[in-house]
Amino acid sequence: MVRIWAKVIKNGKIIKQFTFERIGAMDYSLFFDFLCEICGKLDIPTPVLMKTHIFNYAKYNNVKFKEDDFMEKIDFDKLILENALF
Repeated sequence: MVRIWAKVIKNGKIIKQFTFERIGAMDYSLFFDFLCEICGKLDIPTPVLMKTHIFNYAKYNNVKFKEDDFMEKIDFDKLILENALF
């Protein structure tokens, strides 16, 4: 099972959150699809996904997207995706 806890952070506080769930094993080739669905549910722009983001998620079980990772203007400080299967 894939379970990702997404948190939108502004001024150090969670202003939006969503738990994404899918049955099956984690397939990193689908990570962008997961990210798009998460951002759609949170009603925020989708950030640019780099290999380093996927590597950080795979190695550290979380990834942070900051303002520089978004092509559009955002009204929050960062988006954090965290593996919620612990």
